[in-house]
Amino acid sequence: MTGRGILDTSTVVLLGRLRPEDLPEEPLITSVTLAELSVGPLVASTRKERAARQAVLQQAEADFEPLPFDARSARAFGRVAASLRSVGRKVQARSYDAMIAAIAIANDLPLFTVNAGDFSGIEGLDLRMVPHPNDR
Repeated sequence: MTGRGILDTSTVVLLGRLRPEDLPEEPLITSVTLAELSVGPLVASTRKERAARQAVLQQAEADFEPLPFDARSARAFGRVAASLRSVGRKVQARSYDAMIAAIAIANDLPLFTVNAGDFSGIEGLDLRMVPHPNDR
């Protein structure tokens, strides 16, 4: 475990199934993750899926005070976008992930994810892999 760290959206969704020892002692989320989670219930195709996504959103809102995408994050986003382009990745396809990475970089915090590929090619990001619960 490490002190403080940001959880990406996929990690928040799986939070109840992850081992605490794989997560930071003080988990944080970003305003971008909250935005992503807010879309979930609105685009769900079934009532069951909508209810599950709404539950995740409400739990995140209750448990976390999200870090904002502020001016420092905006400047870090420029560096993130440039590093993604330098390795041939399109920023638009990963815009939420790039913004989450920028917030992590701007706040000098590690980013914990179950999907490391979402963040490959981002220079200056302290990325921490969290084992997916289906892979244990």
